[in-house]
Amino acid sequence: MGRLRGGLGRAVLGVAISVLALVLVVRSVDVAAALDALRHADPRWVALLVLFVIADILLRAVRWRVLLTPLGRVSFGDTLSSLLVGYLANNILPARLGEIVRSVDLGERTGLSRSSILGTIVIERVVDTFVVVSIAAAAILVLSVRGVVASAVLVGFAVTALLVVAVAVGIYAHRLPGAGRVRTFLGRWPRIQTTLRRLRTGLAVASDPRTMIAAVVLSIGSWSCTVLAFAAAAQAVGIEPTIGQASLLAAGTNLATAIPAGPGYVGTFELATVTIAASVGIARAPALAFAILVHVTTLLLTSIGGAIALMLGSRRRATVRREAVAPERIRTDEGER
Repeated sequence: MGRLRGGLGRAVLGVAISVLALVLVVRSVDVAAALDALRHADPRWVALLVLFVIADILLRAVRWRVLLTPLGRVSFGDTLSSLLVGYLANNILPARLGEIVRSVDLGERTGLSRSSILGTIVIERVVDTFVVVSIAAAAILVLSVRGVVASAVLVGFAVTALLVVAVAVGIYAHRLPGAGRVRTFLGRWPRIQTTLRRLRTGLAVASDPRTMIAAVVLSIGSWSCTVLAFAAAAQAVGIEPTIGQASLLAAGTNLATAIPAGPGYVGTFELATVTIAASVGIARAPALAFAILVHVTTLLLTSIGGAIALMLGSRRRATVRREAVAPERIRTDEGER
């Protein structure tokens, strides 16, 4: 009951933050002008935006598969499907619960430990945070941006450092002083002990230099697609951003999604884009227009893809169950004869 109340409380808080963000956007932006810019968006640039978003998703699926390789062989199709299912869950659930959903989904598809899979997702998030904060910091230096945006990036660096320390502790906890006493204490709850051990197995992929180098390179590739997606969306509504501006918009806006918000980060995404755009000299109305363009495109592609992956996965699991039951029925029928 307590967990249910806690989850409901976080959901209510997230929705409240989204509503507040939307109110701030409406009060600070000429919404009618933004919608007019959307109506006249250049379809060629919109098509390019769609291609960059798809490329971004595919690169993220490849990266996750690389991180999963030390755990076992996972097909690209299963990795992409579970990734999309997780994105779909993030679009309709608060508090990034999609990360847990995709670990469960991939566990059902492959038989791998869900806790170990979740460990690889934690590493993925750390790599993502490191790369996006680095991109934002480089953009700030190039554009000489100050104020709240620069402060947010510094906070991002601090969070990244804490995440790295937390992962290191998770990987090497069994070697730390007092680890034996902790194991003895957790021995009272074998299930929890097993879950933590499997989680550490997933986290341990970070100790393989080749895996981490590949993950960072793929992250740079996927974030480059995100930057180009923002640039294409801006071009679609008549704005010609520099690469530095597009980089800061892409990185800063996505850092803002770490703030608790309603499903799909509605409100916080738009507010962050408008605020960052204003800090680099881009008018608020067209900034809101291309924020909506990027956000809606991403939500549509990930939601449609996630729904298809979920449906196909359910059909496959149903087929597997039927095939497993069929031999048993045959044996039963033969016994009755």
